[in-house]
Parts: sequence; C-alpha cells; structure tokens
Amino acid sequence: MRVLACPDKFRGTASATEVAAAIAAAVSDQGWNCVVQPMADGGEGTLEAFGGANRTTPVTGPDRSVVQAQWRLDAKLAIIEMARASGLSLVGGSECNDAVQATTAGTGELISTATDCGATRIIVGLGGSATTDGGMGALEAMAPLARYRGVDIEVAADVRTKFLDAAAVFGPQKGASETQVALLAGRLARLAQVYRTEHGVDVTDVPRSGAAGGLGGGLFAVGADLCDGFELIADSVGLYEQMEDVDLVITGEGRLDATSFEGKVVGGVAELARHADVPVMAIVGQAADDVAGMIPTMDLTATYGEERALNDTLGCVQTAAREWLSECLWR
Repeated sequence: MRVLACPDKFRGTASATEVAAAIAAAVSDQGWNCVVQPMADGGEGTLEAFGGANRTTPVTGPDRSVVQAQWRLDAKLAIIEMARASGLSLVGGSECNDAVQATTAGTGELISTATDCGATRIIVGLGGSATTDGGMGALEAMAPLARYRGVDIEVAADVRTKFLDAAAVFGPQKGASETQVALLAGRLARLAQVYRTEHGVDVTDVPRSGAAGGLGGGLFAVGADLCDGFELIADSVGLYEQMEDVDLVITGEGRLDATSFEGKVVGGVAELARHADVPVMAIVGQAADDVAGMIPTMDLTATYGEERALNDTLGCVQTAAREWLSECLWR
C-alpha cells in the first residue's frame, strides 16, 4: 500500500507539515508507505508546500517596523508568502492593526530581493494580510518596475474578490471600522484610476484582484498573473502525478464546510483524486452539517470532543488515521 498525505493546515493548532507527518506515522504503523505533500491554497502554508523557507530577509512590516521575513529560493524559482512580510499576525491581530496605514511594502521588498537573487519565476501567496493598500506599498518598494521584464510573477489566491470590493469584504477582519472601510474603499477607487493611467490596466473587474486588500490588483497592473491558489500550487508540486502512484489519498483541514469545495485544498484534492481514480478521505478538525457525504470524513471534534481535538490535534489526527486505515473504512 502507498498512501499520499496532502492536508492543508489546521489553522491555529497545526501546520500542514505537522498534520502530514502525523498521518504518515499512522500509515507507517500499518506497515505501508506514505508520500508526504503538505498543501496550501495560496494563504499561510504556501512555503511549506514547496519544502519550507530557506532564506530570511529583513523587510518593512505592515506597521512599518522591521520584520524578519522567511521565503524560499530554489534555482530560479522564488516562493513568497506575503503573510510573512505583511501579515495580520505580525501586528498582533485585528485589535492591534492600523487598518488604514498598514502597508504591503515588505512584500514588494521580498519580490525585489528575489529578483536581485536571480529568480525568473516568483510565486506570491496571498492570504492573512493586514493590509488594504491596493498593493501600492509593494509596487513602490519594487521600483523600478522595468527590471521585472523577463520575470514571471504568479499570484496564488484562494478568493475571487474584485479590487473595489476588498475593503468591504476584508476590511472589518483587519480591524477597520465602518468609517475606515468607506475611506479604504475610496482609496482603492482612486488607485484603480492610477493603475489605468500609469499602466494602462483596468483592475476593477478582474477576479482575485481584491485578494490581500488589493495587492492582487496592484501586482496584476504591472504584469503578474492572478491564479487559483490551489491549482497553481498543485501544478507546481506535481500533486496529480503523485496521486497516480498511490492507493489512497488522505487530505484534511481545520474546518470542513461548503467553502472547502470552492477553491480550497480539500475540495481540490478530492477533485484531482476523482480524476486519478484513487479513493480519498479527509481528516478534519470539525465538519459542518452541510457537507455530509461530499467526501469520506473523520471529524475529530465529533469523535474525540472539542477539548481534545483542539489541545491534542496531532495526536487525534494520528489516532483517527490509524483507526480508519486498520478498519479499511475507505474501501
């Protein structure tokens, strides 16, 4: 037996790498082989899907303090997770964030550094941002923009939000008041005009241009491709090819609900497994009632209780996988 473990993170309790390792331990207990491939959809965890960070660069954080941002360079490919440079967690969450002043400058500095280091393909994972600056901070830090000719910048996003909607959709999550949301929306409208004038690009009706508070749109204005995050990462790591050589796929995430099947990891893995004609199961922290029957699922909260599922997530994952595999419930 060969099993592919390709979970997403369990937000707040375990990384995708840790969950995959717990699944692999359970597979090993059965005397089987396990291929480990942590996954992400463009948000936090993108670096892990590519093997983790191997570089650290001091950059401007969202509150303009200096942060040590991790990123990855593999030959000519650079992987940047914008949350490492411009993330909400860097300022202590929405309660501590200045939603109006937060900047994406640090993400632009990482893109600039990657280019200086010889990268010709740069994947930028969007998610977990503190910002709604429309990407202006990043573009200013990337100047001069002419140096990116010949550099392919691919933006991995897990939402399809458009540029002018970013403030209303994401602003409150970043600590913006109702008044500040209106201010940010006006600023995005003005920036859209700037991008039309300076770059000849209308970002307003482009899906994913509102990701990370409009950073997607800012990068699109200077030539970046906006991509479905899961699809881009799955293609880049050869997930489908890995499925063709296994007997079972195990995925998972912290909470399984209807959005899990709208561009997220679990839904994407399930679709690829269907095409590869390989059985798939999911181990999740908690499953909503409206997804019952969509994929064979082990709900850790329902099985072990909320306290244990939260405080011993990895132990629960390993136990659940071991029990499921030993009983062959996936057949």
